[in-house]
Amino acid sequence: MQHRFTKAPVLAVLIAMGLLTSAAVQAGMYRYTDENGRLVISNTIPQAATKRGYEIISDSGRVIETIAPAPTAEELAARAAAEERRKQQAAQMEQDRLLLKRFSHPDQAVRAMHRKIQELEGLIALKRGNISVLTSQLDNEQRRAAEMERAGRSIPEATLKKIYRLEGQVRDIEREIAAQRQEIDAVAKRFISDIERLEDITGSERTLPLDDSDASHSQ
Repeated sequence: MQHRFTKAPVLAVLIAMGLLTSAAVQAGMYRYTDENGRLVISNTIPQAATKRGYEIISDSGRVIETIAPAPTAEELAARAAAEERRKQQAAQMEQDRLLLKRFSHPDQAVRAMHRKIQELEGLIALKRGNISVLTSQLDNEQRRAAEMERAGRSIPEATLKKIYRLEGQVRDIEREIAAQRQEIDAVAKRFISDIERLEDITGSERTLPLDDSDASHSQ
């Protein structure tokens, strides 16, 4: 019994192979400019020439694809700078959005700054009160120690330890006050920056003074 084979599948395979072969031939031709500026058509392309850009052409000379030149160092730097500007602009927009959620007018930020500074100043005042108490105790202990020395008596170890402890506590609180003074300066700078930005993005100018000494009149 003879098997009959239809020609359609065979033709389809041959056609497909022909198309693949044609595409391979077309994709294997390149047109580029060499290092001397001359136009070259070849089935291969040097690595150096790819950086200058080239075209993939068919055997009939039709351009199949155009490959752009590799960007120069200056172009890459310009792209990086543009991307950095875009990121900065996006970050600024997000900061502005969050700032406007907190304050709708520069005066609101001024009042908030005054409240925060007054709060920190209040903590400093409490610490200065603690220093006054400790200093009073220290004066008493030092006076007693001096009286013992004048009387020719040795100062008890417990008294000396107490004097050293009180002196250390005073120094610690003074360092805390100095740190809070720096914090007040940092808070003021941040708020002033926010206030100036609010004036820019809202188009409204503050009407309240930045000086905290006048804050009681602006509440």
